[in-house]
Amino acid sequence: MKFTGKTALVAGLARSGVSAAKLLYRLGARVIVNDIKKEAELEDLVTDLKSSIDCEFVLGIQPDEAAEQADLIVLSPGVPTDLPYIIKARKSGKEVIGEIELAYRLCKAPIAAITGTNGKTTTTALVGEIFKAAGLRTHVLGNIGVPFTGSVMDILPTDAVSAEISSYQLETIDTFKPKVAVILNITEDHLNRHKTMEKYIEAKLSITRNQDEDDSLVINADDKILSEISLDTKARIFRFSRKQVLSAGAWVEDNEIIVDIGKGRVKICEADEVAIPGAHNLENALAAALAASLMGVRPEAVSTALRTFPGVEHRIEKVDTIDGVTFYNDSKGTNPDAAIKAIEAMKGPTVLIAGGYDKHNTFDEFIQAFGDKVRAMVVLGETAEKIATTAKQMGFTEVYRVKSIEEAVNTAFKLSSPGYNVLLSPACASWDMFRDFEERGRVFKEAVKALRG
Repeated sequence: MKFTGKTALVAGLARSGVSAAKLLYRLGARVIVNDIKKEAELEDLVTDLKSSIDCEFVLGIQPDEAAEQADLIVLSPGVPTDLPYIIKARKSGKEVIGEIELAYRLCKAPIAAITGTNGKTTTTALVGEIFKAAGLRTHVLGNIGVPFTGSVMDILPTDAVSAEISSYQLETIDTFKPKVAVILNITEDHLNRHKTMEKYIEAKLSITRNQDEDDSLVINADDKILSEISLDTKARIFRFSRKQVLSAGAWVEDNEIIVDIGKGRVKICEADEVAIPGAHNLENALAAALAASLMGVRPEAVSTALRTFPGVEHRIEKVDTIDGVTFYNDSKGTNPDAAIKAIEAMKGPTVLIAGGYDKHNTFDEFIQAFGDKVRAMVVLGETAEKIATTAKQMGFTEVYRVKSIEEAVNTAFKLSSPGYNVLLSPACASWDMFRDFEERGRVFKEAVKALRG
């Protein structure tokens, strides 16, 4: 589609919406931007756009009239796709796409696209580190916090792209076709948006919808849902496993990471040489090694990155040790399964800080994962009562209610002794109290810093 002279409506003024608006303006479109929040709530973003491009603002309301004027509607991930003006636009034949789809249509380089309920950010960042170790000009983009549309015009055909793609973003793709697609795992999440697990799974699987015989799909052989569902794809399927020895793909055998993409077995490194801790991160490392190998990266670069990559901010990030109590920031643990993995990675008794925005998840398995490790739990946010009630029903009574992260840190510290961990792993999204999980993690780290004094 040519954009010059066309009217484009960008719905949703988060990072990706602002980025998409700037790109569309650069491409010659007349741009209308919309958000249901009022201008006072979007002051920094509106100021940024006003100083960067000439666009129209429709704020504080749904953009019904603007949608009728538009030739193209570009949705930010946070905008539900079942709003009346979107349904009407599609029925009238107008194109409605997401920011990822817009960027893909302009991207000249091959893409490794990573999705899954948990591990996306770590795996996407690790694939990027492998590309860099191979000497490639690398772009790490997407749901990881860097909008694809912000960099796409600078991407060369010889570059490599590692993109984190969420289920929200996959709802609005059309022609998106990665060279390598990775589905790490699928567990219950985002049911507030997708309504049913069937719809959520459908969104995740759409990452491979447009792939053909020249492309590859990487999936987790140890994941229950991915092992049982029928995969409707033309792509070559490769699996990874930390529990099984496979005939092809990536796996652990005699403590060694092995990759075979049809050219023979290649030893990458020892499993215990992987720098990022935890069994779940070994799975992420296997997925990254396999994806990068399928993108043409040599084993030496894969090995180097796996041995040196320290992990990402807000994912089981060690913050400080105060009077023998170690604080970990796992603000990226935005669903119960992610938080379970963080709990499993803890060594020693732990006081857990949990709670946040309600995505309609259940917390039974989360509480069951405490075992003897979690000695107390501090809860806050929209789901505090729901989590506390579930815990008490399951016989876990050491639950303390607080109203802020700062109060949570102080309470957790008082409940701890030397040798304890304090783990922020909310098992919930952050939107009830914070702009995003990054802000929540930063506030947690500031609270720990203040505790040290």
